[in-house]
Amino acid sequence: MAAVRSAKTVNYTFQFGAVFAAWPLLLQGTWITIRLSLSATLIGLAVAIFCAWGKTSGRAWLRFVINVYIELIRNTPFLVQLFFFFFALPAIGLRWSPQTAALVAMTVNLGAYATEIIRAGIESIPKGQIEAGRALNLKPWEIFRFVIIKPALKAIYPALTSQFILLMLSSAVVSVISADDLTSVASNLQSQTFRSFEIYIVVATIYLVLALVFSALFKLVYRRTLNYPDRR
Repeated sequence: MAAVRSAKTVNYTFQFGAVFAAWPLLLQGTWITIRLSLSATLIGLAVAIFCAWGKTSGRAWLRFVINVYIELIRNTPFLVQLFFFFFALPAIGLRWSPQTAALVAMTVNLGAYATEIIRAGIESIPKGQIEAGRALNLKPWEIFRFVIIKPALKAIYPALTSQFILLMLSSAVVSVISADDLTSVASNLQSQTFRSFEIYIVVATIYLVLALVFSALFKLVYRRTLNYPDRR
């Protein structure tokens, strides 16, 4: 006779009460994630603008250093970079809090990726426009502001905004070094309530909503400020 196996039915009762009761902590973690991502983006863009300038106008040694930086960051995992800033640097006496290490790692990571984006935008500007600015006796900073940066920003804006969203989602990794963020709050709640399924459903939903909201916001900003016809 063939053995008959009885199918076991898994009965799971969803209990979101404990998760929703901790909404102040989830809200705080969400705000920390947004603040950390925005801070890293602003500082990272400043680093990227300098590096893009160095790659397009700097001396040979500066271009070499920037290229090494870019290749090193773009070809190593973000988690390894995070561990380097938090665990490796203390060996030479440079100690940071988890939050500071997370901010530095995210800034350095974004800077490398954004450098290539900004460089491509600058190099997309026709040289004729720059020469026309010089013919009008515009100062170098005026050429950069009125001739280069606006059309370059329009070209690279979608890539930069996508990079911000990717950075915000990647920030969940910083919880492994005990940095405060949304994922860290979720981990603490899970250890207290043991409702892993419900907690991470809610957290995943929050990340999804954040990505969609920022994506819609960036599109609105583009339509309001950068959606003008090219004049070439």
